[in-house]
This record gives sequence, C-alpha cells and structure tokens, in this order.
Amino acid sequence: MAVRRRQRLGPGGGRALPAALLLLLLLCVWCRAAAERVRYAIAEELGRGSLVGPLARDLGLSADELPARKLRLSEEKQYFTVNEENGNLYVNERLDREEMCGESATCSVSFEALVHNPLNIFHVEVAIEDVNDNSPSFRKASLDLEIGEWIPPGTGFPLDVAHDADVGSNSLLTYQLTSNPSFSLAMKESPDGSKPEIILERALDREKQSSFELVLTAVDAGDPMRSGSVQIRVNVTDANDNRPIFAQNRYHVRLREDAPPGSAVLDLSASDADAGTNARITYSFGEMPKTTLQKFMLDAESGAITLQETLDFEEMNAYNLAVEAKDGGGLVAHSKVEVEVLDVNDNPPEITILSLSSPVPEDAPEGTVIALLKVRDRDSGENGQVSCELSGEAPLSIVASSGGSYKVVTSGALDREQASEHRVTVVARDRGRPALRSSRELVLEVSDVNDNAPVFEEAAYSAYVAENNAAGALVLRVQARDADAGANGRVSYWLAGGSAGAAGAAPLVSVEARSGALYAQRSLDYEQCREFTVAVRAQDGGSPARSSTATVRVFVLDRNDNAPRVLWPAPAAGEAAGGAAAAPFEVVPRSAEAGYLVAKVVAVDADAGRNAWLSYELVQASEPALFRVGLHSGEVRTARAVGERDAAKQRLVAVVKDHGRPALSATATLHVVLAESLQEALPELSERPAGAEAAAAELQFYLVLALALLSALLVLSVALAVLARLRRAGPPAVLRCLGAQRFSLAGAAFPADFCEGTLPYSYNLCVPPPARAVPEAAWPSPPPPVPILSAEELLGGDSCEKQSSNSSDLVAGEAPANPDAPQVCIV
Repeated sequence: MAVRRRQRLGPGGGRALPAALLLLLLLCVWCRAAAERVRYAIAEELGRGSLVGPLARDLGLSADELPARKLRLSEEKQYFTVNEENGNLYVNERLDREEMCGESATCSVSFEALVHNPLNIFHVEVAIEDVNDNSPSFRKASLDLEIGEWIPPGTGFPLDVAHDADVGSNSLLTYQLTSNPSFSLAMKESPDGSKPEIILERALDREKQSSFELVLTAVDAGDPMRSGSVQIRVNVTDANDNRPIFAQNRYHVRLREDAPPGSAVLDLSASDADAGTNARITYSFGEMPKTTLQKFMLDAESGAITLQETLDFEEMNAYNLAVEAKDGGGLVAHSKVEVEVLDVNDNPPEITILSLSSPVPEDAPEGTVIALLKVRDRDSGENGQVSCELSGEAPLSIVASSGGSYKVVTSGALDREQASEHRVTVVARDRGRPALRSSRELVLEVSDVNDNAPVFEEAAYSAYVAENNAAGALVLRVQARDADAGANGRVSYWLAGGSAGAAGAAPLVSVEARSGALYAQRSLDYEQCREFTVAVRAQDGGSPARSSTATVRVFVLDRNDNAPRVLWPAPAAGEAAGGAAAAPFEVVPRSAEAGYLVAKVVAVDADAGRNAWLSYELVQASEPALFRVGLHSGEVRTARAVGERDAAKQRLVAVVKDHGRPALSATATLHVVLAESLQEALPELSERPAGAEAAAAELQFYLVLALALLSALLVLSVALAVLARLRRAGPPAVLRCLGAQRFSLAGAAFPADFCEGTLPYSYNLCVPPPARAVPEAAWPSPPPPVPILSAEELLGGDSCEKQSSNSSDLVAGEAPANPDAPQVCIV
C-alpha cells in the first residue's frame, strides 16, 4: 500500500460558485502549483500496476478536466505511469531499492508532471522505502584463523563483517558465536564502525587440541529477521611473535575514471621481523562489496593493486579497499586503501524538451513561455556545470530555472506578417576541458503581447563572510531592475531555493523584501559549512507578475578558532580523568646514536590554510640535551648518543602550534625508557608501593651507618697498633717499606662492580712488625712490590710476602724493613 504525502490539497468540489469567482480561484491555484511539490512514499518490490497515489486529485484536477488538461509525466525512465481516465499514479515496473540507490540512506525518484491549457509543471517525488528482503552475507563461506599457543588469554582477533544490502534498521546487524569455553565474541569500535572479533578466553595447547570449529552468525533487525553465517576454523600454531607491518596504516590514491584496465593503482609494502616462512608475506583483500572486488585485483606475492574493470565516476566516485598482509605463521596485518576517482568530462549535456507550445499568437506578451527544457550533465564539478544559449535569429531567449530546467520565452514582439515561423537551436555546453556540447532544434509557428521581467544586475553573485559572525550581519545586497513603471516596476525579493538550509532546518540567510539585502540568520562555522548557494527571486508587482532568479554563492572565510589536536601520543585514560594510569612509552636502546628516531608526534588542526600549518617544539625534557624534535615533521630524535649516566626514564613535553593569529597550541607528553629491550624496560616501568620504598630507604640508611662505624673502628685499631709498634721499635721503621718514590705508581683500583654512586677510593698502608735496628747500609735490595690486599684478606691474616708471588696490582718502589718480617697492606 503506497503512503503518500502532499503539500497542498486541491480545491474541493460540489459547491456552486459564480463563474467569475471560480475562474479566479482556478487561476490562483494553477499559478501556485508550479512552485509546489507532491511527495509519495511506497515500499520497494511493489508489482506493476500498484497504486502510488491520486496524482490528479492532489494536483487539484477533477476527472472532467483531465482530457483537456492532458496530464502526463516527463521522466526519462518510465518507473511510473498515470491513468488518463482517473489521474491516478501507478507503478510501471518493479522497483528494487538496492539496485536503484545502492547503500544510500534515502532513495527517491523525481520527475515532473505536465498539464496544458494553461501550461504548468509540477514536481513529483516518490520515496522508495526499504523492506527487509536481503539476508546478511559474508564475503567468504569460511574463515581460517591461525592462533599460536603462546598467545595469552584476552587477545582479540578481528573477523570479517557481514554485509546487508538493506538500509536502516534492516541493516543493523548483531553477531552470535557458537558456545566454546576457549573463545568468546566481542564488538570492537573503530572509525569504520563496530566490527566483531573473537576473544581468546584461555591459553591453547596444540598438543591437546590443534584446531577448533566455530560458527559466526549475523542477524539483522528487520521484521522478519534474516541471518547469515560463516564457518570459522581456528588452527593452533607454534610461535610466530612478529606481525607484518604495513608501511602506512591508510593509503590514499587518486585515479582518473578513464584509466584503462590493467593500470597500476598502488604497490603495497609490508615487512615482518621474523625469518623463514614466518617472514613470507602474502597479500589479500579483506571484507568488501562484490562491486569493489570486481574493479580491482591484488597480486598476492608482490602486493601490487591493479585496475580490473573500467571506472565510472558517475556510478561510484570513491572506493575503500580493505587489504591484509599475512605472514607464514598466520599473523595478519590490516590496512585501508582509499581510491578517489577523478571525474573526466566524458558525458555531453542531455537536452530534453518537456513541453513545446506551438503555434503562439503574435500578440503574446514578452516572456511568454514557449518551451520547457531540462538540461542534465552526468559529470560533476565544472564538467557538470552547464550553460545554455539559443542560436538563431528569433525574438526568443532562454532563462534558467531550478533543478536544471530552462524556459524558452519570447524576448520581443512577434509579427506573423514578417515571419510566420522561427527556427532556433538550443545549445548546451559544459565547462569541462575540452568542453562538450549538444543541441536541439525548436520550430515555433506564430499565429498571432509585451511585458518586462525584473533583471538582476548580475546573473550570479559572490559574497565572503568570516566565520563566527554575529547573527543578523549583512552578507550581500542584490538588486534587480524592472523597465516597467509603477507597480509593475516595484520589485520584491525572496529566497527561491539553494543549499542554504536543509528541509526542516532554519535557513542560513534571509532576504529583505524591499531592499534585496541578505542577512545571516545565525553564526556561520567554516568547519561545518565552507560555502553555500541561495537562489534569490525578484518579482514585480504586475498582474500577472513576472520574476527572475539569481544565484548567490556565499563563501565562509576561516578563522583560527580550533586548537591543534594531538593524535599521538594519545593521553592516557587515567590522565584524562585526573587519575594515574599507565601512559604510552617508547623504548630507546642505550646504544642509540645521535639522530635515532624515538617517535613522531602526530597532530591535526580542523582549520584551513595557515591556521592549519603546524610546528613542533620541545619545551620540557628530563635531559634537554638528549632529545630534539623536528620543527615541521614532529619527529622526536636523539640529539646525541645515549650515555650510561642518562636516567633510564625520560619524560618529554612537546608543544604543537598553528600559524594562526593568535596562534593556538596543544601539548603532547612522551615517556621514554632507555633500555636495550622491552624486558629490561619492564622493571623501570613497574612502580613499588610507597611503604616498600620507605622500608628500603630505612634499611639502606642503617646499612650505611653500620658500615661507617665498622670502618672507623678498623682505622682506629690499625692506628693504635702502628703507634704501639713505633714506640717499641724506636726509629720510624714504617718508612722502610717505602722506596725512592714517595707516591704509588698504581692507577686507581676501581672495583669490578663499580656503578654510579660508588666512590672508588684505595688506601695503601704498610705496617711492619717489631724489628732490630739495622744500619741503612746493611739494607738488602728491595724485594718485589707489596701486593694490595682487600679488607677480607687483611682480616684473614695473610701476609704481603705470601701474596706477592701471585698479585697483579703492585705498589712500585715499596720495600719492607726486614725481608723476613711479614708486612700487612691494607686496601
């Protein structure tokens, strides 16, 4: 059953009115009908002959008027037909919404209904509503997943999404997975929408079970519900710990629509850090519509994407390709390739004659509509912008109307005695390079008035308004002049259409009826609307009134009202909430040299031009001399080689500024850990509880205090022993162990486990036992140098003489007072 909506009801019948009043009412009705639109809504898949709506009644036509008014349709493809007896609108052929409009949220067919005597045109729009006639389907009948037995529970694996050709609630899909204790199903949000992924619930053991069989079912929300399923086979594999990595997460390619099949589109590149078969990468397409798969071909080995079929910009102006790189171990990487189809001027304008009134009386007034044309160019942009003109010697002109329609009107008085027939050619030319044109010939027979319509000073106006303007600000003042005088020359203005506002929303501008001044209705935002057009119609006060239309194109100028937004490194969720959470970090090996790439700060600015030019600057760092950031690239690199004394944890703060006036900025915080591998970085990232740190600090304090006391006691004991021996020996025998040189030639003895914070002091003290005074001349030749003993060897009672044979650290020039007497060296 068709659901119809109409904007105007025709006049009711059955009332006896005077003939003059009835004629006046009919004239007003027909004058207003040309600017109105009749809308109907029907469900798709209706059979031929199904009723759409009472078109004649909605247009205000009675059954008695139909033969004289000649109601007919002007659509190029006859989806509908009108009954000449009752004026009802019927379906002419089966309508498939998915075939007509594809994945568009709305679908409608627009055409014109023409009535004659007098000539009027009505815009009719039939909305095609979707029914749930398509089941969800997966691109593949089965999916193979390779999951390693080393993968921890909680890891997610993305699955292919199902496609439903319906729209609205009929295309809303929910997914179900067969019950299995090892797996569960979850939906992952992404910029492309929600996608299903399988979650590993517990660790797998290939020796116990090497594969699993699962079924994924997609159910839509239609009534009745439809579903589709895919078989999932999970194979448990051994270790493959590196996934393939694409050179880019998202590729963007521009391709002309006249590119021949076989043209190269893009060469994908992915790398894998593994070796052997685990590093062998194969490429394939992901989940995509069949129409997209038919257009492109991907070489599995080289990753080269080539064009398989010709492109048509008018059919599809962009394609999103989902590509996958899979290594020999089964790990998969995903990327997106956006192919933008560039329009080529390959479609000439199409001219359709909707109505032709011939013959015309010679007293027909100037501006009398002779013919109604519709000009359409399937190209876009300048290639689809069409201008029409008349060629030939005749008092006729062509006037642009809304929706690509043109009117051929008289531009002067007609005189049948001078010319009983006029032949003109309508030439339509687009703005492509090279320009394409088409023409149609009109033949006007003159059988037998004179008026002037308002004329704008310019056919098209342009205005520039800075965003964030005040509501009510003046945008532009248009002016149209009428050569007539009095009421016929008084011009009033109003908006006749354009892109200034959507249905149901307030327009962006308004026009003052008397002055033609256009005012902004609300503040404009460059980021939401960069330009829009409005059609301003000027009408005089004559009877019947004449009017003309001009197009005003308003450009919104950008202001720097958006600060840069940092995409990476993204702030941790805990920081955004005011709490403490693990922030993203980068691991830099301590062997990194100057210029090592640490990370890249990625930021965007919603503004345009200079307001969106970004520069980067490092404003805070734990080691300012260790890092630097690229002014325009945002790449964070090491300014020098990493040293052993550099702190293991580094914190960098970079500011991102745009070039607006005043400039706006944002900051990005990057945490860097200096370690050779991620395993070494983990202890640095872990945080000990505050109580444990306090206990460790207290224990360290007491250990240092005990060591200091023991060292002082040892030094005091040795000093007392030396003094006692000196008193008993008489001469300062302690100096006898010294040679000619009074200073040790041995270098500083650093302990093998020396680290930052350890003081590498060495003390050499030679203490001789009591001995008889020996004349200096009787001293023997100096024995080998005395070895340096550790505190443990000293406390153990080992003598210098016993250790001298196998010691490597010697003090040159030192000798004992008596070769037979043991000496003790304290380090």
